[in-house]
Amino acid sequence: MGLGASGKIDLLKRVPLFEQCSKKDLQNIAQIADQLDLRAGKVLIEEGARGREFFVIIEGEVEVRRKGRKVATLGPGTFVGEMALLSKVPRTATVTAVTDIDVLVITDRAFLELLNRMPDLWLKVARALAERVGADETNDPK
Repeated sequence: MGLGASGKIDLLKRVPLFEQCSKKDLQNIAQIADQLDLRAGKVLIEEGARGREFFVIIEGEVEVRRKGRKVATLGPGTFVGEMALLSKVPRTATVTAVTDIDVLVITDRAFLELLNRMPDLWLKVARALAERVGADETNDPK
């Protein structure tokens, strides 16, 4: 069953990368988000591979593994792969559906095309990313 535009917007506004975005920005992002139904066992993200898409979990659960070790189980409303929208850094974990899942997916290509059409969105996303990276550095015990 399709979410519709308002359902997509409700999910996307919870994503830290989009927290600086206006409702209009979120509407534009929602337009490029596709809803997919995937079977249990489907690998969404493979550790070490180049990222090309970002996922928001609508229903079901995924398992996150780093170097073969389970580090998390994520469910509805959570997201994975957002850094793939902005960088070409290899994936840091493997994410596999442990149940049948329903997801929103945004490809890096569609997102970059949207950013090129809406230059002011670049700044909002960059600010959110900088705040997130800054928070990670502040919390890093190194």
